[in-house]
Amino acid sequence: MAGQSNPLFSLFSPAEMEFLAEDELMEIVPNMRIESLPHQKKSSRMEPPLRLISGDYGPFQPQIVTQVPMWLAVALKKRGKCTIRPPEWMSVECQAKLTNCSSCIFFNKMKETQNLARILEAERDSPREFQQLPFHYVEISRLLFDHARDDIPDIYMVRSLIEDIRDVRFHKVENGLETISARTHAVKKLCTV
Repeated sequence: MAGQSNPLFSLFSPAEMEFLAEDELMEIVPNMRIESLPHQKKSSRMEPPLRLISGDYGPFQPQIVTQVPMWLAVALKKRGKCTIRPPEWMSVECQAKLTNCSSCIFFNKMKETQNLARILEAERDSPREFQQLPFHYVEISRLLFDHARDDIPDIYMVRSLIEDIRDVRFHKVENGLETISARTHAVKKLCTV
């Protein structure tokens, strides 16, 4: 995080951090069909249409959700070939997800996903702990704000909450560093006595 505030103290520049974040998988909803590329032979087994160094992606069928790296999602979005689904953690409201209960067949169990408002509240309530968010949450959100504005519901509230979470985290780090500095100073005083 220090690198995000002062590039002189960082091992990676902000551009390099963004580059690393582009490998995170995102869900997209394609509006195109790519089942196999012309140079691939038709075979009995289903081959992914995109075989890249980072992995195999596809097939792409209209309105069928698929996962691709962020860089590919942004490239397809720029060409108007898909919409990007924001990650679950990037929601303002609490979402309920149906999951199969492992102990019974007939009932479904509701699982609530964390939303940004709850994460911010928990960050403020626990001064010594960080809440669970992706490592590159700042870079992921910035990429989505820049390239998929129309795909993010309540974009201004989402942006505000992410900035607030980031500010609370910076404050926690500053307080932690001040505590360490005070303890180091006290130990130095003891050593001189």
